[in-house]
Amino acid sequence: MTVLYILVPIAILLVVIAIWVFNWAVNNGQYDDLDSPAHSILFDEDDPAHLAAQRREDETRPATGRDQKPPPADDDRPT
Repeated sequence: MTVLYILVPIAILLVVIAIWVFNWAVNNGQYDDLDSPAHSILFDEDDPAHLAAQRREDETRPATGRDQKPPPADDDRPT
């Protein structure tokens, strides 16, 4: 019976941590776009219609720091 005095607060603490992590993920945009990465594998990157759709999508997104793409990697660097 005394073990419940330890396990119940630990369980409540874990639930609070899980809720906090979920709220952090939602507020930082982790769940903003779940469909595009799954669908992008189906399209040819050189297809003009696909490139036009990507440009339209990029224009409609708000410009934030996390949406910026990193600079392209140099291919002549030693690996």
